[in-house]
Amino acid sequence: MKKIFIIISGLLVLVVALLAGYSQWNAASPTKTCASCHEISHSVDLWGGSTHRNIACKECHGTALSEGLHSLKEKGAMVFHHIGKLNPDDVRISEVQRLDVMKRCIACHQTEYAKWNSGGHAMNYSEVFLNPGHNKAETIYDDCLRCHGMFYDKGTVVDIVEPLDSAGPWKLKDASLSDRPAIPCFACHQVHQSGNPDSRPDLGTPALLHYSRVKKTLASLYYRRDKMYFPVLLIANPEINYQSTSVKVSNDPNQRLCIQCHSANAFNMGGTDDDRTPRGVHEGISCLACHDSHSNSAISSCKICHPAISNCKLDVEKMNTTFFDKSSKNNIHFVSCTDCHTKGRPAKSTRP
Repeated sequence: MKKIFIIISGLLVLVVALLAGYSQWNAASPTKTCASCHEISHSVDLWGGSTHRNIACKECHGTALSEGLHSLKEKGAMVFHHIGKLNPDDVRISEVQRLDVMKRCIACHQTEYAKWNSGGHAMNYSEVFLNPGHNKAETIYDDCLRCHGMFYDKGTVVDIVEPLDSAGPWKLKDASLSDRPAIPCFACHQVHQSGNPDSRPDLGTPALLHYSRVKKTLASLYYRRDKMYFPVLLIANPEINYQSTSVKVSNDPNQRLCIQCHSANAFNMGGTDDDRTPRGVHEGISCLACHDSHSNSAISSCKICHPAISNCKLDVEKMNTTFFDKSSKNNIHFVSCTDCHTKGRPAKSTRP
């Protein structure tokens, strides 16, 4: 009986010691815990210079117990890989782990998430790869993953959907992919990107408040083939042409990211493929001048530049453009004066 008591007491002491050590580990600075494993020291260094540097790793990545057996399995695999020296210099979180992190993003970015969830970028794998209209017009191929499903890590598009033809019917090889986001937050945002957290400004001279603000460009391009992020400031502004004439492209750095997916053909001809680079009356305007960066909505954008009426004395929101009528031939991205005024500039109106 005494031996059993000693064994139970010893086990209890061990459990308490493990829990105390576990608590101390989670409370300690990541530079003394996570960074002690050289495999992720680079990620810790990036985190240390990012806008999230005051947020503990566990707040985004969770702990060994935060998600029960799933967490234990993931953290245990990390220890196994570390001890076994399996790919020690190439530690990356999986697509599933990214989506787990994304769920935690919502805690701080509720508004941004709500907008994303109401926009076109919230599409899932089924809506992308099982779209009959698109699949009949363009055969599914591997480069689809450049913009949709860029974090898929179980193979190529061959492993996602079949058949790869324009006849169909199409189905996902893995039904569990059906509701998985194809363009998650991380498609445009690098969590560890260099930057400074927001802070309260110096209001000693309120008149200078505007000039003290620094324009932020937090978007980044994730390049699937290299598994790397490139901040938009490092992306070259494209040269778009239309009918042998160069199109003026906005110098907004974030638009350079939009164009990576909403891109023209190999000859950079405006309006081809999925290109939406504004030309005509809106040439040179940034995508984000009209579209909300997270919801993509442009429902109130016309009123920003046209508060009442156009130069033609007409309500711009009721003109025959795609803003008002989706079947209109006057696409709002490409509409020009001559699309409506086919006989040239009209005489000046005498109406009040």
